[in-house]
Amino acid sequence: MMMRKLGGGAFDAGRKSTGSQLVRGVMLLVVVALLVAGCSSKRVSRRESDETIDLSGQWNDTDSRLVAEEMIQDSLAFPWIDDYKNKSGKKPAVITLGVKNRTSEHINTQTFMKNMERAFLRSGRVTVVASPEDREAVRSERADQQVGFTGNPAAVGKELGANFVLTGVLNSIKDRADGEEVIFYQTNLELINVETNEKVWIGEKKIKKLVDRAKAKM
Repeated sequence: MMMRKLGGGAFDAGRKSTGSQLVRGVMLLVVVALLVAGCSSKRVSRRESDETIDLSGQWNDTDSRLVAEEMIQDSLAFPWIDDYKNKSGKKPAVITLGVKNRTSEHINTQTFMKNMERAFLRSGRVTVVASPEDREAVRSERADQQVGFTGNPAAVGKELGANFVLTGVLNSIKDRADGEEVIFYQTNLELINVETNEKVWIGEKKIKKLVDRAKAKM
């Protein structure tokens, strides 16, 4: 009888030990899972929109802002606005036709072009005409208003033509050696008289960056 009790006690002790090991194993897996989840989670911090943050060295929002500031100040200071107004008695109307991106990067040039349109309007000295894509949408709406609309539908044949076209090109040059890379951007914008093809303003903004690729890999 004593042997049976001792044998049963040893069996119970072994079973309890196995159960404790299993519980500890499960708890360890839970802790590891929580650590992995914590390490893989991303933290997002909001920053001021004019704060300079360079990560890859490629074109970013700071470059777009610098181009917009330079071009806006220079274009509004040039005499083309007053020259046109003195000759015609009206404010010049400008249409933006985009910027050719000749870099190897995907760059959204609309960011600084829209900044320029806004600056023209805020100055009170320049009128901005809708782009060809926007005009098609407006024309469709105007046509719909001619049929079945109550009130005062928009009149036909009242569109304002552009006197000047704003366009440009964005180029880049890259040079790399010994883990360092120099990236050079040059943005040129031009205002062209639609009637005479005369260039009345050429703006230029140059940006150069030195990127240490060796340190970035570390």
